[in-house]
Amino acid sequence: MRKPKTRAALLAGLLLAASALAGVNPPTASAAADPVTVTVNTRAGLATVPDTALGVNHAIWDTNLGTAETSDLLRDAGVQMMRYPGGSYADIYHWKDHTAPGGYVAPGTDFDTFMAAVRRVGAQPMIIANYGTGTPAEAADWVRYANVTKGYDARYWTVGNENYGNGHYGSAWEADDHPDKSATQYARLVVEYADAMKAVDPSIKVGAVLTMPGNWPDGITAGSDPGPWNQTVLSIAGPKIDFVDVHWYPGGTAAESLARVNHLPDATYLLRQQLARYAGPNAGRIGISFTELNVDAGRNTQPAALFLADVYSGLLENGVFTAHWWNVHNGMGTVTQVAGQTDYGDFGMLSSGACTEDGSVCQPPLNTPFAPYHGLSMMKLFAKTGDQFVRAGTDEPLVTAHAVRRSNGELAVLLVNKDPDNDHPVTIDYAGFTPSAVAPTVSTLTNGATGIATSQSGSATSRTLPAYSLTTLVLRPAGATAGRPAAPGQPTASGVTDRAATITWPASTPGASPIAKYEVYRQNGAVSEQLGETTSTSFTVGNLLPGSRYTVNVLARDTAGRVSWASPPLTFATGSPSASTCTVRFSANNDWGNGYIGGVEIINNGSRPIDGWTLTWTWPTGWQQVSSGWSATWEQVGTAVRVTPITDNRQIAAGGTVSAGFVGAYGGPNVLPTAFTLNGTICSTG
Repeated sequence: MRKPKTRAALLAGLLLAASALAGVNPPTASAAADPVTVTVNTRAGLATVPDTALGVNHAIWDTNLGTAETSDLLRDAGVQMMRYPGGSYADIYHWKDHTAPGGYVAPGTDFDTFMAAVRRVGAQPMIIANYGTGTPAEAADWVRYANVTKGYDARYWTVGNENYGNGHYGSAWEADDHPDKSATQYARLVVEYADAMKAVDPSIKVGAVLTMPGNWPDGITAGSDPGPWNQTVLSIAGPKIDFVDVHWYPGGTAAESLARVNHLPDATYLLRQQLARYAGPNAGRIGISFTELNVDAGRNTQPAALFLADVYSGLLENGVFTAHWWNVHNGMGTVTQVAGQTDYGDFGMLSSGACTEDGSVCQPPLNTPFAPYHGLSMMKLFAKTGDQFVRAGTDEPLVTAHAVRRSNGELAVLLVNKDPDNDHPVTIDYAGFTPSAVAPTVSTLTNGATGIATSQSGSATSRTLPAYSLTTLVLRPAGATAGRPAAPGQPTASGVTDRAATITWPASTPGASPIAKYEVYRQNGAVSEQLGETTSTSFTVGNLLPGSRYTVNVLARDTAGRVSWASPPLTFATGSPSASTCTVRFSANNDWGNGYIGGVEIINNGSRPIDGWTLTWTWPTGWQQVSSGWSATWEQVGTAVRVTPITDNRQIAAGGTVSAGFVGAYGGPNVLPTAFTLNGTICSTG
């Protein structure tokens, strides 16, 4: 659970007092002994980079919100979307008179000034309508002013900020004047807001606030709500919204924050599962935005730069349409030393030029870029609108990799060395792409650097990554890419069972030669496994594993042997057998945010009793576990769970049932298992 955030309420004169630590000499990096193997697989296509990808937050308490210098810096960093009026302030802000009762509003930060800055940057706005102290009519008037009166064409509007922080779950930092502070009431009013706002401009997109899976208050049901926040909001407001808005502050040390980026694939998967389950028909149209991201340790030094590039890439490759850093300017926090650099505890990516109250420590001059600004600039060099992310991976947790394929045939690879102490040599293998012998364009951001260094040097297949660094390689293809067929369209799955699924896709447009066949690949980490090929636009995949998640791509190959880009990815999950000699009912109740009371009920569907049994399953992630259990003997090794009986329930009569319970714990998105084996037999699930 993240504590109530004071960052938005502390501006201008409310800077935190801090004392500087004694200077620490930067550590001397040494080279790790064994090279890291990086695999880049262009057959494993992921999401395409949208024109809203790179975002930042602006705030009405920032006196530099509308300055040309600030806007030009954001433009130079590649900002494509800007959020206003600023976090929790959105729920006390009244746009008509530019006031925020109980908070500070800086001069020169009104909506028109913000929109002038948006236009100077060349970005799109993301506007937060006041839910906490506002009304649907006020929000509708804002839409009218923005898009009818002024012609700003503001497309994206979120209803509220972090409205689950209104006290409904205990912690209260978000303003909410409604007597009923439940998730149910928020959802009902989202419907009213959406109706009122779209009555003015039907073309706008309206978003609702959700919480990050695996983070407080995810999983918790409060009051009379029918379920946790996300379930309740989507069940009521799902048919009326166009996107959901999520924030993520992973917390912990710098190393812990950087490691938790690996939660993102499961978090976005769970969000899409929730959308599909609760948001009504055509839920696939609902997008996902992450509009606040930052770390607790190293906010304006290298950990934040590494986190920004890694988390933006991880979100975008999983289909999130925009990722936003909190914040452009924010102000001084607690001063520390991080990896040899002074960290001012500042959530901003640009210096506010502030000092501690006693004047003992001052930030660099106003608008001096901090490390996360350079991380954002690296994203501009790496992932451009229209590029397609492709799967990349490594065999070293401290080194992560991302890659995009460009329409001109180039491949860009982003390498993140999260090790503060060691350089890491890497070797890079490519699947589906042959790099030119020409030296790649190399951009590097090292710890403490005041900017990105770019050169054309080295090899496409090996290099050494400096400690705590970002490196982007842009590679040319070895051969011509003209004439290849277009990528097949978005695949869909039907007839999904425990063992099979039928994959169907829109046909590819031929290039210089006719289409000869389509090849279907499964993503297995950064390696592709070919599942089959066909001359049609449909293929039935067999021999799948029950209770497993699959991501597949389709590629077109023409009669000359040219291969298309990978299709957009399709992710689906197999279930359990429709009939079996056993059934397992798995339950997860009384969730408190990082744990729950779990249970398994085993039903013998056979005609003979079972004398002695062993139930097994595998957790989908490495951060789930059985903490304790009862009515059985519980064991867990790695992600594998083994449950065996006690004397009282060793035998299960024909048609009979036994039950056992456990305390489940999780440290990230809690993806529940769906496949269970009893004495070697895959059971159905009830």
